[in-house]
Amino acid sequence: MASHIKSFVLPFTVLLVIPGLILWITGFRIGWGLSMLWEAVVVLAGAVLMGNGLYYLAMCIWIFMKVGQGTLAPWSPTKKLVIIGPYRQVRNPMISSVLAILLGETIAFGSLGIFIWFLLFFGINNVYFVFSEEPGLEKRFGEDYKIYKKNVPRWIPRLRPWDGIDR
Repeated sequence: MASHIKSFVLPFTVLLVIPGLILWITGFRIGWGLSMLWEAVVVLAGAVLMGNGLYYLAMCIWIFMKVGQGTLAPWSPTKKLVIIGPYRQVRNPMISSVLAILLGETIAFGSLGIFIWFLLFFGINNVYFVFSEEPGLEKRFGEDYKIYKKNVPRWIPRLRPWDGIDR
């Protein structure tokens, strides 16, 4: 249970602590200084992105814990390969969810600083996944992961969920 709680340190830091520090340093505001109508549209769009990202992040965490028997933290990885739910369309829906939340924060708070953090976070994760995470998954799950990797894209979701048949 303690490892499950510790695993929330990462998303808490990425989604709240760092953006909070950025807003504290650069100045907190809502929106981009547009007219009231456009400001409402922009803030609503940011809120929708954040809400969708949060929903999928929670779903992915639950799937990791229940199906994968692990957590999102690298120090407590899943014991089983997870290829259900959003994992049938994209290999990294958890990171995609975090990126959606960060982009929503960027839009809602009109923050170039959070957008730079979004780009940096994506870049760091892309390097990590290519050079560490994916080779590790290939070692742990072997041919099953290689087939999954061949059929499900890393970042841009498939339009139709993979059914595990096409090889």
